[in-house]
This record gives sequence, C-alpha cells and structure tokens, in this order.
Amino acid sequence: MYGGAAVVEMTKKQSKDFFSDRSSLDMDQYLVFDYVFESFIDPEEAAAHLCQEQSTAQWKRVGVDEDLREQFGAKVIELSVEKTLDHPSLKLPSVSDTRSYVCRVKIAHPHGNFGPKLPNLLTAACGEGAFFSPGISLIKLIDIEFPSKFLEHFEGPKFGVEGLRDILGIYDRPIFFGVVKPNIGLPPEPFAELARQSWLGGLDIAKDDELLGDVPWSPLSKRTALVGKVRKECEKATGMAKIYLVNITDEVDRLIELHDIVVRNGANAVMLNTMTVGLSAARMLQKHTKVPLVAHFDFIAAFTRIPNYGVSSELFTKLQRLAGFDSIILPGFGSRMKTSDSEVFNNVEECLKPMGHIKPSLPVPAGSQWAASTGELHQKLNTIDFGIVPGRGVFGHPMGPRAGAASLLQGWEAYHRGIPLEDYAKSHVELRASIEAFGN
Repeated sequence: MYGGAAVVEMTKKQSKDFFSDRSSLDMDQYLVFDYVFESFIDPEEAAAHLCQEQSTAQWKRVGVDEDLREQFGAKVIELSVEKTLDHPSLKLPSVSDTRSYVCRVKIAHPHGNFGPKLPNLLTAACGEGAFFSPGISLIKLIDIEFPSKFLEHFEGPKFGVEGLRDILGIYDRPIFFGVVKPNIGLPPEPFAELARQSWLGGLDIAKDDELLGDVPWSPLSKRTALVGKVRKECEKATGMAKIYLVNITDEVDRLIELHDIVVRNGANAVMLNTMTVGLSAARMLQKHTKVPLVAHFDFIAAFTRIPNYGVSSELFTKLQRLAGFDSIILPGFGSRMKTSDSEVFNNVEECLKPMGHIKPSLPVPAGSQWAASTGELHQKLNTIDFGIVPGRGVFGHPMGPRAGAASLLQGWEAYHRGIPLEDYAKSHVELRASIEAFGN
C-alpha cells in the first residue's frame, strides 16, 4: 500500500525481473517506448508495473513451471527520477495527497507481441496497460524507437519531399499551398473559380479545408470534376504543374471509393484528417493511391497539449510518416497554433530526419500565414524543404486570390534577394496590398 491507494504490489524480485539493459537484449526484436510518468509509489515498482501491464500481465499458469516474460515481457532499460513533488499534479479518487515522483523511463517492448500493425502497436504503447497502470497518475508517451527489422515492413511515403518536387518541377524554393476560402458554404462553381485565380497567381497547391468533405451543397464528385478541369487549364496557361489537394476524410469504408472518384476527376493529391480516420486507414489508402497523400493535424491537440499526459505531437508526426504521408500539415509558429517554437522545430525534424528507408515527408507548419511568412519560416527552419499554407493570406487578399498568390511569390523573392519587404513592395502592388492588410 502506497500513498493511501491500493495497488497490486510486487516483490522486489518480481520488479527486478522487469529490468534489463540494452547490451543483454537483441534490440532488433524490440521497440523502445519512451515515457514520462508521475508515480505515487516507488518509481521502480511503478516502472515494473508499466512493463507488466502492457505485455504479459500474467506470465505463468497455475501449476505449470514456466515464465513467459523472457520472450514476451517488456523490460525497463532506463529509468530516472527527474524531480519529486510534495503533491500529485493530478488528484485521482484513489490517490491521497502524498509525495509523487516525476520519472523518465525507456521500455524495450518485443514487437513480436503485435507485429507491424499500427493499431496493435498503439494498443500496447498507449492502451489500458499504460494509462491505467498501478501507481501511475500521469503518463505521456514521448517517442518510439523503431529498429530496421520493424521498419522494413512499412513502405512509408510513396513520393516524399523529392517526389512532390518532381511533380511540381520546383527545386529552389518552398512549396506554396493555399486553403480555398470561404472554407464552408461555397458551391462547386465559385470554389473552382477561386482555385483558378490562385493558380494563375502562382500558387502550387490549392486545397480543400479540413472541414470540407463530401456534402450536399458541394458534392465531392461535382467539385472535383470542376476543379480538376480548371487545374489542367491553369497548367496550360502558366506552363507550370499544379496540384488540387482534396480532403476525402469520411467514414473509413468510403475512402477508397472517394479516392477513386476524385483522382478520376483530375484531383492529383488527397488529404486525410489523420487522427479522425485513424493511422491504419491512412496506411490502407497509402497502399492503394498513386497520388500524394497529405495529413492534416485535426484532433491531435486533444492528445498532446497536457504536460506529462497523452502522446507527444512529435511522435504523431513520426507515426504519420511511417503510415505513408508524403506531406504533413502540422501546428506551426505563432500564438494562433498555441505551440512552442521548440515543438514546431521537433515536428519538422521528425518529417525530414533519416528514418531507415522511409522517405522524408514535406512538413507544412500552419497558422495565420501571408507573404512575409515564407521568408520567416526559412530563417527559422534553415531549409527550403517545407510548405506554407495560407488561407486568408491568399483568398482574403484585398485584390483577390490571384494577387494573394502573387504576393506569396513576391514575399519569397524579396527575402531570397535580401531586399526589405517594404522596399520590394514599392514596385509590386500585390505585396504592398498584402502588407497593408496583414502586416500589422
């Protein structure tokens, strides 16, 4: 009994049996789950419970001389107490007002327990065994390390950064996305015309808003037929490739059908709200599609925002890349997204850093962007391998979306040439109007 809360106590010997070190394990057979947790019992016992509950909760049968933990048991390979609290951060009904320990733990979990299946992986890492583990009041999954033996079962992005650049023929600057606005309520005809104007102004990718799906006032089949036709016309008019990114988020059993309709109609990329349809649904679509697949971050904040509870946003980015997204739209810099700069940097890094044979995904940090944002993003990220995704910055431009898209290009040109934005705007009316509208 600890802190007034009843838990299933372990003997010291049983606790130690859930501890090991990397050198004694064949790490090709293990994923490493990295957690921070708050415990109101002895940290070693809490960590042992965490291993027990997420793997072989009972490791032998009555009257049988066996121990299943050697093959199937999760093992603590690192544990540290980061600080001690006088009171638990989260008051649970079963937890008295007692000392609490904030701990960091890495657990080697045999991936043979579930195989290369994302729903089963997350059941082990984030299921009952983790979030209801005895003695732990708060827990957050920070990261998962994947050995090459596990990664080899995943294709990852079909196109990735390089493939998207090849489609667009753009190799020397960031990729310009734009969310057609108004996002909800437009019939297909005015929607298509807004997309046309943005493409003629220089936008690379015109996209549906994440809230816009297959709806009676804008049926997906009609909208994509019109906008797909407009896209091809704009490619001829500008001599530049364009992408229409369609949101096909829907019930899982409709995803393949909707994908086939929109691609047949001339849409050449599809978007999913990843966490609302699920990572497994995304992986299913990745295996089927022959056009780029783009992720949107809806519902992720519900898991990531509370300190020491839930799942880190960086891990969600890594899992989306593993599931096969060629580009990942994520919360970006500034107060609009309520995300720290360090978290944005970490998410961008998860998109681009080496991950075995898995291709990099194009990161698209989102949030109240306009003509000045691309240069600011480049300064912060120190790479051109990112996308910018304004809504009002293009479609709310006082001179219209054609001028809004042109102002994005002019903003990048000014930054790239080292010319102050205001000076460049003197000879570029679209940029000047953008500064007046959005530069306060």
